[in-house]
Amino acid sequence: MHDRIVHLMRGIVELEQGLQQELEQKQEEFRYHFEKRRILFEQEMVESQRKLKVSVLQRLRKTKIRIILSIPVIYGLLLPLLLVDLSVWLYQWICFSLWGISTVRRREYWLMDREQLAYLNFVEKLNCLYCGYANGLASYIREVASRTEQYWCPIKHAHKIRQPHPRYWHFSDYGDAPAYRKNLQQYRADLR
Repeated sequence: MHDRIVHLMRGIVELEQGLQQELEQKQEEFRYHFEKRRILFEQEMVESQRKLKVSVLQRLRKTKIRIILSIPVIYGLLLPLLLVDLSVWLYQWICFSLWGISTVRRREYWLMDREQLAYLNFVEKLNCLYCGYANGLASYIREVASRTEQYWCPIKHAHKIRQPHPRYWHFSDYGDAPAYRKNLQQYRADLR
């Protein structure tokens, strides 16, 4: 069973590589390239994007009142998100250091690049920044939690779980006590 799961995971890796190739084709189609971490569009593309920009006032006039009423609720989560971010950073700084495992680099989980799109107005860019932060934080937390799980309890669940983290498939099978005991130290060593 374990060999089959590893085989399926290899298939997933191949699919991810195919996805990367598709993304590179989109990069060519929309004519942009990377310089360091910055994205640069060809000037012609920037000009065509600017023509599609809708002003904040135009956008506001077309927005339903119930959408406007939800804005304080959405942005009201910013403070709790920042507190969770600080807590997770502190958790891994203390615990991962004590356990001797490598910490998660936060910047690898936040992508703040939509502000470079010429067809977005200020409010749309602000919304994209918020969503990028919230989703990046969720990915960051997932990675910190997956490393914690690998350190303390690298055992698959008996029940199917939705979208498990990539480390999960390498864990010991549910009920396989000999494999768990045999591999626990290796799982921990792999985190260093």
